[in-house]
Amino acid sequence: MKHRQLISFDWALKRLLRNKANFDILEGFLGELLRDEIHIVEILEGEGNQEVQHDKYNRVDLKVKNGRGELIVIELQYEREIDYLQRLLYGTSKVITEHMSEGESYSSVVKVISVSILYFDLGQGSDYVYRGTTTFRGLHDGDELSLSEGQKVLFHRDSVAAVFPEYYLIRVNCFDNRAHDTLDEWIYFLKNEEIREEFTARGLLQAKKQLDIMKLSESERRAYERYKESLHDQASLVESTYGIGRLEGFKEGLQEGLQEGRQEGQANTLLRLLHRRFNDLPAWAEEKVTRAATNELDLWSDRILDARSIEELFDC
Repeated sequence: MKHRQLISFDWALKRLLRNKANFDILEGFLGELLRDEIHIVEILEGEGNQEVQHDKYNRVDLKVKNGRGELIVIELQYEREIDYLQRLLYGTSKVITEHMSEGESYSSVVKVISVSILYFDLGQGSDYVYRGTTTFRGLHDGDELSLSEGQKVLFHRDSVAAVFPEYYLIRVNCFDNRAHDTLDEWIYFLKNEEIREEFTARGLLQAKKQLDIMKLSESERRAYERYKESLHDQASLVESTYGIGRLEGFKEGLQEGLQEGRQEGQANTLLRLLHRRFNDLPAWAEEKVTRAATNELDLWSDRILDARSIEELFDC
């Protein structure tokens, strides 16, 4: 197995890239993706930036403000979410409302750019980088609606699409490891945690220097290794629960006589996951699981990776 030399980008987002001294790494990545000169003014704190032990290991959120006052939200997602696109829509809408003061006119709505680094298959398509914008076309003439000159001045935008959120989806698993341009060099790093000597993309040289595992302190290195192990554990648990468990449950569900055994097995699996995620469980939680119906067990199993507390998981 190849020895990893660089810290994974998710760990860097969570720990190192929040430091202003390392903004040039983020600026390089975003500059190559957006094909623009990006200047980060500050890191904005929010729900996704928490660093507690039971934070969402499978999702890393970072929200930054650039020199033009735009907000860029970066999400890194390992595990499959069938409704991920809807969650993106919800997330950008929430960012907009959070950054609009009471009494402000709608012309002050902040521009949001959403960047998703995905390590699972989302949708169908042959490309590994997708960009989504909002445009309006006439039903009769097919022309694209544009801003008037007055609106351009008022909104500080050149087009209708520039008013709405903009989405970038990077499907890392679909990248074939052939770097044709500087953006591909970044995606190569995102996939392999390696930066080749010939790479010239903005920010990569700084990343190679700053994300060297050997530069971590002993305590940081141990924390990093625990984090990587937790990702493997999460992936294994999800695969067992949602793959084999659901398949076996479906087969057993076809046999009415085994329904009770399936439900008990599903409850036991959920209890093991809960103990792994939240350590000690209150007695009321164990009783709730053992008495639950199949549909309730399915719901709580779906929530287990995102819930930040046992109360949130049960929606208490």
